Amino acid sequence: MIEVNGLTRTYGGFTAVDDVSFTCEPGRVTGFLGPNGAGKTTTMRVMVGLTPATRGTVTIGGHAYRDLPNPGRHVGVLLDASAQHAGRTGREILSLGARTMGLPDGRVDEMLAMVSLSDAEASRRMRNYSLGMKQRLGIAHALLGDPEVLILDEPANGLDPAGIRWMRDLLRGYAARGGTVLLSSHLLNEVELVADEMILIGRGRIVARGDKQSLLAGGADGGRASTVVSALDRDALAEALHQQGYDATPEGSGFRVAASTADVGRAALEHLVVLTELRNGSAGLEDLVLELTSDTQREAAPAATHDTTGAAA
Repeated sequence: MIEVNGLTRTYGGFTAVDDVSFTCEPGRVTGFLGPNGAGKTTTMRVMVGLTPATRGTVTIGGHAYRDLPNPGRHVGVLLDASAQHAGRTGREILSLGARTMGLPDGRVDEMLAMVSLSDAEASRRMRNYSLGMKQRLGIAHALLGDPEVLILDEPANGLDPAGIRWMRDLLRGYAARGGTVLLSSHLLNEVELVADEMILIGRGRIVARGDKQSLLAGGADGGRASTVVSALDRDALAEALHQQGYDATPEGSGFRVAASTADVGRAALEHLVVLTELRNGSAGLEDLVLELTSDTQREAAPAATHDTTGAAA
């Protein structure tokens, strides 16, 4: 378990992390989300003793990181996959980690196989690794000591689609075995697929936290049901929705309806309207993150406008 209580980190007159408190539970993946400069990496650095806190505490399994005996056996950390000696081979990097933790040499081979780095790749020097290979090596190093807790900052950065799926399955399996995972990533769709809990941070302060369902229920659309629907006969669809008393707004080739997909589908069936599209139109994680951290974004999201026929203006 990770417990963060009243954590604050200042640099002169700048506050990077401002009175942050949260808990990461065993058996769950916690997504740590926010824009660049929000305070995610600073918080994680404080967790593992790389940056001292100005105020507040962080404990892992009830202990400060600096007080953990042989910390690599308790906490696996990946904050920067390139933060290794560029002249060492992948195998040398893992072997040094294994010796430091008092692990048998065979553990290195297990980890290389787990992250799918071949013998030839393990014999290359770090400077000749691609970003994806560095990420795989960093994950192997984080898992080397079979820790109870993982703290990962952008672990999927540089991975190809197959690698991202592998990462997703790995984290799910780790949590299913009782491990605690704190995962920071800008790949919001991936976080939405793998995370059980989410913490949103902006300008160094927590702006929202909870499980995906509760966060999205209170997000950009206020939890109201919303459906996007289109049909072969647009006028017939509009009439069917009107007769059912649904509030429908033109969008694209169809409508956005303030009702569930089941209710909209049922209305179309009752009026024998053939649908070409029927999907949930509620706000997703990306919408939620952008909404809750809107005052910290560098770019303003352009708002689409529509004419009365539903075509984009």
